[in-house]
Amino acid sequence: MSKHLRRDLEQIESGILEIGGLVEQNIATAITALVGRRPELARQVLDIDEEIDRREVDLEEECLKTLALHQPVATDLRFIIAVIKVNSTLERMGDLACNIARGALRLADLPAGRHPVDLAHMGGQVRGMVDQSLNALVRLDAETAREVLAYDDEVDAENSAVCDEMKGLLREDTGSVEYAVQTLLAARHLERIADHATNIAEDVVFLIEGDIIRHGGAAE
Repeated sequence: MSKHLRRDLEQIESGILEIGGLVEQNIATAITALVGRRPELARQVLDIDEEIDRREVDLEEECLKTLALHQPVATDLRFIIAVIKVNSTLERMGDLACNIARGALRLADLPAGRHPVDLAHMGGQVRGMVDQSLNALVRLDAETAREVLAYDDEVDAENSAVCDEMKGLLREDTGSVEYAVQTLLAARHLERIADHATNIAEDVVFLIEGDIIRHGGAAE
């Protein structure tokens, strides 16, 4: 491998990790804004998302330039293709964090409601999945990628628990409709982010081992 290709690959790797870090930060901030009724944090999420969008475009251009200039093959080619896919996936995760932030803005002026489900814990699980899937990508670590797949079931279970709790809340207090709706939507958005992290992990397994494990494919 030429030193110029290695330099460009290192820049691409750094770029995808930086975008991932911003997305993880926005997930955490959006949940804090929702649970803590902090509209200033919600607006911060929306501002940072503009930076995520800009970096997503810049990184895609960098990947395409590297493909054109160096015509990489084998692992290097597969890595760049994987980064292009992951880059787009991270941008969608950022959009979901914005949806949570917009929900926080809707709740900011309402009377404080109780919080029967620890969304911060669920958010932490999801952020961990995003971080682990990206680490698996840059380290080409299929074992770590497969661990992400197992965590998705835990997030699904937490999402179901939120639904049950909100149903109970509405039976007790019909005036909590807006709070219940935004909490349900936030949990659903987190569950979708976890699905995207799972997709990244599945792509990593394919990149390294050639095993297609999407849509019920073999996981072993």
